[in-house]
Amino acid sequence: MPKKKCCSDKPACKRCPLRMMKEGTLPDGYTVKKRRLVKVDGKVDGKGKKSSSKSRSKVAA
Repeated sequence: MPKKKCCSDKPACKRCPLRMMKEGTLPDGYTVKKRRLVKVDGKVDGKGKKSSSKSRSKVAA
């Protein structure tokens, strides 16, 4: 199983999701987006939450 997030070390470790995707050894149903392991349906794998692209408005005090 690959790591949940790429640590960008040189040389890349054997469980690096980027390396596994390049070699074609990533498990079915998974892909890599922004150096993170995600399921093909868009959900983040593990306890992490999917980040939203909505900007938060500042509330005036």
